[in-house]
Amino acid sequence: MIFKYLLTTFMTVFFSVQALSAEWTNSNHIKIIFDEKKVKGTFVLYDISNNMFIGFNQARAKTRYIPGSTFKIANSLIGLSVGAIKNVDEVLPYGDEDQPIKSWELDMSLRDAIKISNVPIYQELARRINLFQMQSNIAKLHYGNMDLGLLIDRFWLDGPLQISAMEQVLFISKLARGQLDFTASHQEAIAEILEIQKTEEYTLHVKTGWQTSTDPGIGWWVGWIKRDEKIYAFALNIDMNNINDAGLRTELGVASLKALGLL
Repeated sequence: MIFKYLLTTFMTVFFSVQALSAEWTNSNHIKIIFDEKKVKGTFVLYDISNNMFIGFNQARAKTRYIPGSTFKIANSLIGLSVGAIKNVDEVLPYGDEDQPIKSWELDMSLRDAIKISNVPIYQELARRINLFQMQSNIAKLHYGNMDLGLLIDRFWLDGPLQISAMEQVLFISKLARGQLDFTASHQEAIAEILEIQKTEEYTLHVKTGWQTSTDPGIGWWVGWIKRDEKIYAFALNIDMNNINDAGLRTELGVASLKALGLL
């Protein structure tokens, strides 16, 4: 059992290092998109088939930031894995406390909560998982700096957990292919609740995030697109100064995918 764990850990690290050393191609088209909006940020796409990164602002793509609500992806997967919830349709309580967003003041399932990024639902899930199980599974995923601190329901909102855009796409690329060291049905369930658009040409899976504990805040748009039987993982993060910047995450993300001919 110990040997299997060590082997899995070694292989995960090996392939992560291998992927991070993949070729990077700068996209001037994406740079223009960010420049026109006067936004500081990065976009990176991982072309899995060709083991190649393409994007804008490579230095920032390697810089770690607090993941905000993009951590709901890992939180959901870990919750299923440890039995904190039976499935993505089990209803969790929000806690009967006033919330900054009224739509969060409802008990709901992960399927519904992830769509509106319901923070109290996912805080309840994290408490059910507990700090010990969360830490061991974050280490298993090699998720960012793997630092949770001592607060089980705040570490992805305020830190100390941080992850880079390039680390996000490596995590996402494994989830999209069902290649994480987790039950296949659990990975499939997370992929299902992240799906936001399906056409005859492609299927798009996305999660947004916005952490406000720093100034400026950091907005995220991460996920993957399947097109022509190929999977492309992507991650965007930008500086966000106020609520008016919220829409830029999706706007710039969609524009970047279009610039690369994927949408």
